[in-house]
Amino acid sequence: MPELPSHAQAVIIGGGVGGCSIAYHLTQLGWKDIVILERHELTSGSTWHSAGLVGQMRSDANLTRMMHYSTDLYRRLKSETGVDTSWREVGGVRLASSAERLEETKRLVGLARSFGVPMELISPKEAQDMFPLMDSAGVVAAAYTPNDGSIDPTGLTNALAAGAKSRGARIHTGVSVEAIRLKDGKVSEVVTDQGTIRTEVVVNAAGMWGREVGRMVGLNLPVIPMAHLYIMTKPIEGVTSKFPNLRDPDLLVYWREEVGGLITGGYERQPATFGMNGIPRDFKFQLLAPDWERFTPLMENSIRRVPAIENAEVIKLLNGPEGFTPDGEFLLGPTSVKGFWVACAFCAHGLAGAGGMGKVMAEWIVDGNPEWDVWRLDVRRFGPNYNSLDYAAARTFETYTQYYDIHFPGEERLSRRGQRLSPAYFRLRDLRCSFGEKFGWERPNWFNIHEEKAAHGHEPRGWARHNWSRAIGHEHLMTREHAGLFDETSFNKFEVRGAGALKFLNRVCANEMDVPIGTVVYTQCLNQRGGIECDFTVTRLGEEKFRIITGTAFGQHDASWLSLQMPDGGSVTLEDVGSQYACIGMWGPKARKILEKVTTDDVSNAGFPYMTARHITVGDVPALASRVTYVGELGWEFYCPMEYGARLWDTLWEAGAPEGMVAAGYKAIESLRLEKGYRYWSGEIGPDYNPYEAGLGFAVKLDKQDFIGKEALVKAKAEGLKRKLVCLTLADDRTIALGKEPIRAGETIVGWVASGGYGYSVKKSMAYAYLPLEHSKFGTKLTVELFGERMAAEVVASPLWDPKGERIRA
Repeated sequence: MPELPSHAQAVIIGGGVGGCSIAYHLTQLGWKDIVILERHELTSGSTWHSAGLVGQMRSDANLTRMMHYSTDLYRRLKSETGVDTSWREVGGVRLASSAERLEETKRLVGLARSFGVPMELISPKEAQDMFPLMDSAGVVAAAYTPNDGSIDPTGLTNALAAGAKSRGARIHTGVSVEAIRLKDGKVSEVVTDQGTIRTEVVVNAAGMWGREVGRMVGLNLPVIPMAHLYIMTKPIEGVTSKFPNLRDPDLLVYWREEVGGLITGGYERQPATFGMNGIPRDFKFQLLAPDWERFTPLMENSIRRVPAIENAEVIKLLNGPEGFTPDGEFLLGPTSVKGFWVACAFCAHGLAGAGGMGKVMAEWIVDGNPEWDVWRLDVRRFGPNYNSLDYAAARTFETYTQYYDIHFPGEERLSRRGQRLSPAYFRLRDLRCSFGEKFGWERPNWFNIHEEKAAHGHEPRGWARHNWSRAIGHEHLMTREHAGLFDETSFNKFEVRGAGALKFLNRVCANEMDVPIGTVVYTQCLNQRGGIECDFTVTRLGEEKFRIITGTAFGQHDASWLSLQMPDGGSVTLEDVGSQYACIGMWGPKARKILEKVTTDDVSNAGFPYMTARHITVGDVPALASRVTYVGELGWEFYCPMEYGARLWDTLWEAGAPEGMVAAGYKAIESLRLEKGYRYWSGEIGPDYNPYEAGLGFAVKLDKQDFIGKEALVKAKAEGLKRKLVCLTLADDRTIALGKEPIRAGETIVGWVASGGYGYSVKKSMAYAYLPLEHSKFGTKLTVELFGERMAAEVVASPLWDPKGERIRA
C-alpha cells in the first residue's frame, strides 16, 4: 500500500463517483497534487448500487447544463481513458397518465426548449412503439428525450479515477479519516489512521457519510440516508437493448433495460431512513435486507404499466441507502469553514449529474466561482433550522414521498412547522393569516379576512391559481391607496464592525460605502466575472459599524460569502444579529400620517429623507427606522429589540387601522415589487448576470477604489451590452408566466422568463427576461410559450408603476 503524502493541494474524502469526478476536473484545471481518501474501495458506499439512469432535463437552466455536460463527457470517457463505462444513449420517455400530468409535461417541454434540450411531446402510441411491453391504458401523452441514457456506475467511477490518476492525482483506499484540524478557522490538516496530510482544501465527498464528516469541522449538514428500492429481473422476452428509459411519475415508478431484463423501482409513499444513529464503519458493498412489504405498492404499479414484470424472474430486490437532502437536491459548495467544501448527498441524481458536478466544484475551488450559477444546489441554502437531525429527517422524508408529485408554484412545506415565530405571530394569527415558511420562520403569505372584500378581483388561470388567494390583490391595492403593515422579522441582519470595516465593505461591494452615518446604501457584491453574488442594503451606523439587511433565504449564503472575503488579523468582525431584532415594515401614501400619530420625531421628507436611517421612538418602542422600500411606496422599516416586537406591531396597527391600513403578506410584496421593477436575487439577478445587464448600473461606482468584479465591469461597459433585463406584458392578463418559459421572436427562441406575476395596480400580467439588445426595444412584439400555447407579449418601459420614483420620495 503506497504511503500517504505529507501535503496535498486538496484532499477529497470519498471515492464514489462524486469524489472521482472532482479529482478528474481539478487535474484538468492544472491541480496535480490531489489526494482521494476512501475508507474501503472505490464505489463501495452507495455509488455501486445506483440504478444507472441518466436524464438531462431539470427545472433550472444551469442544472440542465450540468446534466448535458455530463452526457457529453460520458460519450468520450472510454476513448479518453480506456475504461468502459457502458454508456448507452437510449433516450428517455416520461409518461403523462393524467390531465394534470399532461399540463406539467407541456410545461416541461417548454422549459426544455428554453434550455436547448431536444425534448418533444409524443403520443401514447409513439411511446408504446419505443417500449412495446408498456400497457398504454390511461396514458394521455409522453415526453421523449433522445439523448438520455444509462451507465454503469462502477465503470463511470473507474474511468473518472483513471483520468484523474493520469494527470497526477493519487487514490488511497483502505484509509479512514479520523479528524480534520483547523487553524484560525481554516482547514490545515486531515488526520487518518495511516498518517496526517497538510492541506488547505478538503472536499467532503463522503456521500451518505457527509453529515459525519461535516461534524469533524463543527458543521451539521442536512444529509439523510434513505433506503432506495428497485428490482433486477432475468431476461424477459421482447426486451431489447434499444428500450429507452421509462418513467411514469403518476405511478411513482421507473424502468430501464439491463442485460435483456428490466430494472424497475421508484419512490414509495412510506420510505425508510437508514443510519440515523451513525452508519457502521464497515458498511461497504452492502445492501439492506429486502423489504418486500415496502416495495409491494411500487411492484403493483410497475406491473400495471408493464405487465411482463408480473411473471418475470426477479434476480434480487436491491435495498440500498443513498444520501438525500431535505429538498431533494445536491449539497455543493463552500462553507463557513475556510477551505472546507461539500459535494455530497446526490439524491438519486448522482450519475446523471456527476460529470457536471465535478466541473462545477473544480471551478469553484480553483477560480472562486463556477461557470454556472448553482444556487439551487448550494449548501448554504439551508439555514440553522436544519442543524437538527430530526428536523432535517422529517423534511427529507416529506420530499422523498413527493419525489414524483406535481409541484405547483408557491408550494409550502407541511412538516415541522412553527419552528421560528416572530413576536407579532399571534397578532397575525388572530387576523386569520395564511402562513408560509422560509428558513424555519412562519411568515404571512396573505390574510384570509380580506378574501370577501376582494370577491370580484382579478383571478388568474391554471397553475397560478394554486397557492393563491383573492386577498393578495386587496392587500396590494390597499397598500397603494392607503398603507400596508408587513411583518418582516425573518429578514437576515448582520453587523460588520471594526477598524477595517469600511475598507472591507468597499472592497466587496460595488457601491460606495464611505457615506455619512445614517445613510442606507443599496448594493451588490460581485464575483470576479462581475456576476451578482449578493444583493442587499447596508446602513452606516457609526464610523466602524454597518448593518446589512438581506433576504430571509439568503442569510447563510451572504454571511458565508462575506466571511470568505474577510481579511485575517481581526480588523473586521461579522455578527449575525438577526434574532436580536424584530422588523415591521409600513408603506403607502398614508405611512407618514400614521407614523406622525405615534412619534414626536421629525419624519417629514426634509427631516427624514429617502435612503436614510435614524433611531426614533414609536409609541414607547425604541426603533431604528430605515426609510427604504421594496414595494414602491413611501414608508419605513422599523427595527426594534425582539422583546418590543409585539408592542411595535400593536402601536402601528392601532394608529393605522382608522386610516385604512391593512395587514399584508409576502404575496402582496411580490406583486408590488414586480410592478416597481425591483429585483430579487435568485429570480431576476444572480451570478450569471452583471449589474449593467440587470439595470442596476446606478448601484455601481467605478470611480472608487478597486472592488471585486470591477475589472470585469469596466470591460463589460467598454464592450457594450449584448443582453439586458426587460419587462414584458402578456396579451391576456389572466395568464401568468411562472418562470423559465421560452420567449420567441418569430420562430426563434431568444430567451426565457426569469420571473412573472400580475400587477393589480397596472392591471397587467408581467414577465421579466434577459433578451438580446435587438429584441429589447420598447414595443417589440414577441411570444411566450405557456403550457404548449403561445401568448403574445410586448416589451414595455419599466417600471410600470411610478416610473419617476415620485411616490417613494414624497
